[in-house]
Amino acid sequence: MTPHKSIEIEGKTVQDAIKKALQQLQLPRTKVKVEILAEEAKGLFGMPGAKPAKVRVSVIKDK
Repeated sequence: MTPHKSIEIEGKTVQDAIKKALQQLQLPRTKVKVEILAEEAKGLFGMPGAKPAKVRVSVIKDK
């Protein structure tokens, strides 16, 4: 594992994007820092998926 790896992931919701990132990194939530880059935007009449949520997940360095 690299000392400070980060990835950007999109999902239907912020929680969905975080979940995808944790699966990809194979790390628990306690080992990463999450930055919300964009909240999801609802479509016409409140339908989901108009604009996906985007997060940056960075691995927390062990000291």
